[in-house]
Amino acid sequence: MTALLPLLAGLGTGLALIVAIGVQNTYLLRLAVSASVRVVTAAVVVCAVSDAVLIVAGVLGVGVVVERFPAALVVVRFVGAAFLVVYGVLAARRALRPSGDVMRVEEDATDDGVVVPAGAASAVGAPGHATDGPEPAGRTRAVPPVRSAVPVPSLRTAVLTMLVFTWANPHVYLDTLVFLGSVANQQGPEDRWWWTVGAVAASCVWFGALGYGGRLLRPLFARPTTWRVFDGLVAVVMLGFGVALAVGA
Repeated sequence: MTALLPLLAGLGTGLALIVAIGVQNTYLLRLAVSASVRVVTAAVVVCAVSDAVLIVAGVLGVGVVVERFPAALVVVRFVGAAFLVVYGVLAARRALRPSGDVMRVEEDATDDGVVVPAGAASAVGAPGHATDGPEPAGRTRAVPPVRSAVPVPSLRTAVLTMLVFTWANPHVYLDTLVFLGSVANQQGPEDRWWWTVGAVAASCVWFGALGYGGRLLRPLFARPTTWRVFDGLVAVVMLGFGVALAVGA
């Protein structure tokens, strides 16, 4: 019971900081509805591990070093602002002028090779299938994974982009290294690590829920109009945060 109270306190504080509309959460949701489980898992791991490293570093006192060198945060701020503005402009372009390119969505092994009766694929106009006649009776043909009208990032691109969104945001250092680190150290020498475990668990729970739970929205994002609306919201979020960083907010 002694360890449970600081653990729950750390969990609640961590969730209060990360459960909000931000660049990390927005990009992770985009991956959840468009990328494969492998890519989403890698992005979730990047987010959770990055938060864990920063929180533990804050508890160990690294936040004091960050406060003593504000020039480093200024550099991070402008690099992050430039990246966010560029990404926001690209998202706005996708929303206003969709390219119409069709990219294959990498699906799980459980989603691949869906078998339908012969001729059914041609009846519904499935892409990549000839429609010059039905198959012989008793035969089936496999339908390839559904195609999406949005480019799907590769594993490398997704991981690198998420790393930039995470580590090029000066607010991450202030929230984790400085704020969470100082709050954890206020719990006393015996409770601070239980509090830290709760804060780290909050990151794992939230990013896992967003990454894997977001896949439930895939039917909604099968419509190109939904992607245009979502990219418009992404543009607003990215440009808003980018401008805020640039002006020092």
